[in-house]
Amino acid sequence: MTVIDGLDVEVYRIPTDKPEADGTFAWDATTMVVAHPRTVDCTGIGYTYTTSAAAELITDLLEPVVVGSDPMDVPATWSRMVAAIRNVGRPGVASAAIAAVDIGLWDLKAKVLGLPLATLLGAVRHDVPIYGSGGFTSYTEAELCDQLAHWVKHDGIGRVKMKIGTDRGAHEKHDLARVEAARSAIGREAELFVDANGAYDTKQAARLARAFRDVDVRWFEEPVSSDDLVGLRLVREHTDIEIAAGEYGADLVYFERMCGAGAVDVLQADVTRCAGITEWQRVAAVAAAHGLEISGHCAPTAHLAVACSVPNLRHLEYFHDHVRIEAMLFDGVSPARDGVLAPDLNRAGLGISLQPDAAKYRTDWSPR
Repeated sequence: MTVIDGLDVEVYRIPTDKPEADGTFAWDATTMVVAHPRTVDCTGIGYTYTTSAAAELITDLLEPVVVGSDPMDVPATWSRMVAAIRNVGRPGVASAAIAAVDIGLWDLKAKVLGLPLATLLGAVRHDVPIYGSGGFTSYTEAELCDQLAHWVKHDGIGRVKMKIGTDRGAHEKHDLARVEAARSAIGREAELFVDANGAYDTKQAARLARAFRDVDVRWFEEPVSSDDLVGLRLVREHTDIEIAAGEYGADLVYFERMCGAGAVDVLQADVTRCAGITEWQRVAAVAAAHGLEISGHCAPTAHLAVACSVPNLRHLEYFHDHVRIEAMLFDGVSPARDGVLAPDLNRAGLGISLQPDAAKYRTDWSPR
């Protein structure tokens, strides 16, 4: 019987093209942890955006339960990984580490079978709608407008998202002025989304939602902290703009609580944070059980195949930072065309491989 006989891990760190910030955080580089489960004949690839601590966790806790497992039995291996990190804690780094390996396991299985991952998972659609995402609070108004207008008018992406909540919500008038400028730049036909990353309190968010409605904002992401389910629901009840949250979720309990609280109109989930493809599909089912659609958060290449497999998908986030990184590090990344992404059905697995030039971004991390 063919078994997984190795699990290799690498860490890459890629500087941003310019300083980036949202309402509650600022950064100048992004770390990607890449996992390669392998058999004698095939090597899978999976990844997550997180800290290098996830690589250490993979080698310490996950590798012992992955090596020797059957590459066909991905859910069984996923269950053993979840059991292995019990005393570490599921949310955060551990869930991201599992995600990198789980994505790699699904990629490996598809390669062993000679199938595109979208075909293996079972597609309900041939392509998925995307929205351009960036518009960082660190951008000048001109940079903000140029980026969003380029997606709409040059790339044919009919929905775009910008960051608001500057300095943890300290500048409401400034935020509103930027939203108004963005609307002018993209025209009246494109959908405009805003993301506060939890920067506002409930009263602020409700007040701003009324102002945003006048500018035809369609989506208000994390108007308050995603941990504040009561606050999310209160904002949702006081606006007809769709409220979205969920990107930090790590397990089914988190997403069930959010859906059950009536906190969102659209549930977000990140395949690189919620323990991978195996859990992301189950999260989509939880959303469906509550009559909600699911939106894939960032990492478009990692989401593409699984997003094709769920009937209640709304769209994928075409995040500036990750789009740039994935094109820099991987061969085989699907290009955006007319506002959608489509998997390449002529390539097995995710359809990607590391470019030789990616080595210059690899850090000196190595297993102990």
